[in-house]
Amino acid sequence: MRNAQLRTWRTAGKAVSLAGLSALLLTGCEAPLNLEAVREQSQQAVKRTDFYQAMARNNDVIVLSGNNGVVLVSSDNGETWSRQTPTSDSFLALDVCPDQSFIALTFDNKIWHGDASAENWTAHALPSQEQMMTAACAPDGGWWAAGSFTTIQGSADQGETWTETSLNEDAILNNLQFVDSSKAFATGEYGLVLTTGDGGDNWDYAGYLPEEFYAHASYFRSAEEGWVGGLNGFIYHTTDGGESWEKSPTGINAPVFGFVSGASGLYALADNATVLKYVGQSWQKISTSDQPLYLRSGLLLPNHQLLAAGGRGLLLNLDIPVAYSASTD
Repeated sequence: MRNAQLRTWRTAGKAVSLAGLSALLLTGCEAPLNLEAVREQSQQAVKRTDFYQAMARNNDVIVLSGNNGVVLVSSDNGETWSRQTPTSDSFLALDVCPDQSFIALTFDNKIWHGDASAENWTAHALPSQEQMMTAACAPDGGWWAAGSFTTIQGSADQGETWTETSLNEDAILNNLQFVDSSKAFATGEYGLVLTTGDGGDNWDYAGYLPEEFYAHASYFRSAEEGWVGGLNGFIYHTTDGGESWEKSPTGINAPVFGFVSGASGLYALADNATVLKYVGQSWQKISTSDQPLYLRSGLLLPNHQLLAAGGRGLLLNLDIPVAYSASTD
C-alpha cells in the first residue's frame, strides 16, 4: 500500500441554524402566464428549477440536495417535502453518518453537517485548494471528501482537523464509498480505481477500468464485488476488488449517473429518466415516463417502491414489479 504523506489542517466550523419549513405537497404546474400558478409554484417545496444531485436517509427522514443550496426533507417516504436553502452554493454529494446525522459537500469546498432532523446545518471549510467532488461518512463516523488531482481528505473530529493525501495524478475522483470500517473505494477519471484497506490512512491503485473509462457512478457491494457506470449506457462489473472488469449488457446508450441498492435488488439510474434493474448478469429496463431529464440519485422505499431524483425537479416514485424485487442479484 502506498504511504502517501499526510498533512493535518485545522478549520473553524461556522454554525448556521435553520428553522424547519412546513411540509408542502408536490403539485403540478399551471401555464407559465398564469400569475396565480407562478405564485403557487414559488411556494412549493419541489421546483422545476431544481437539479437534484444526491439523496440519503436515516431512521426518520429522507434528505435530497441539489443546485443553489436546495435541501429537501421528507419524513413520510417522499409523500411531502419541506424546503431549505442553508447556502447559495450547489450541493454535490450527501451521506448519512452512523449517529444519524448528515454530511453534504458544496461546490465551494465546504462540508455541511446536518443534525438527525436535517433542520440545522453547520458549515466546515475544507483545507485543500483542489476542487472536491464527492463526500462520504465512514462507519466510524469520520468525514471524507475526494476530488481533483486524486486528492482525498479525512476528518476524525467532525471537521475540526483534516488529513490530506494525493496520489499526485492529474485526475478527478468523483465517487467515494466505504464498504466497511477498513475498506473503501474511489473512482473517477482515466479509469482510476483507488482503494484503502486501513480505513483511509493509505490509498493505492486497485486497478484500472477498460480504455480509461470515466466512471460517473460506482457502487461496491463488498470488498470484492462492485459496479461502475458512465457514458453510452456502459456498466462494468468486478468480482476481484477492481483488478479486472467485465462489461454488463444494458441495452441502452444513455449515460448512467447513479446506483441504488437495497433489499429488493440493485438498480441503475440514467439519462432520459431511465431506470435499470440488475437481473442475473445483465440489466433490464423498468418502464418509466419518457422524459429528456437525468436521474442521478435514489432510495429503495418500503412496499417495493423506488424513489429517484434528477433534473428539472424530477422526482419519480416507482412501484417495483414483484418479479423484479423477488429476483436475486
